[in-house]
Amino acid sequence: MSVYLQILLLFFAFIIFVVIALYAGGLGVRRTCFKIIEEMEEASAFSAAKAIKLQEERKNFFRVGTGNIRPKALNILISDKIVIKTGSGKYYLDKDKLAQVKK
Repeated sequence: MSVYLQILLLFFAFIIFVVIALYAGGLGVRRTCFKIIEEMEEASAFSAAKAIKLQEERKNFFRVGTGNIRPKALNILISDKIVIKTGSGKYYLDKDKLAQVKK
């Protein structure tokens, strides 16, 4: 096999690896979003009066793993207006927006 063909195959293998890694990361964030929503539904946090406290930052900067996905997932839910942050730093779900997303 020629060197150029080997380089080309290595390049395509690298591209496939990166795509799979990004897809797996996206699935992790998606799963964490569903866990946050489930946690808030169990607490019946559907209004500012029943809002709950959630982890919005990393607990430890040097800790790696799925615990670092939670703040990113929470930011995604906030930007999609599914989760609303109160002035006191607590969070609750928007029932109407959640119903739209579940459809």
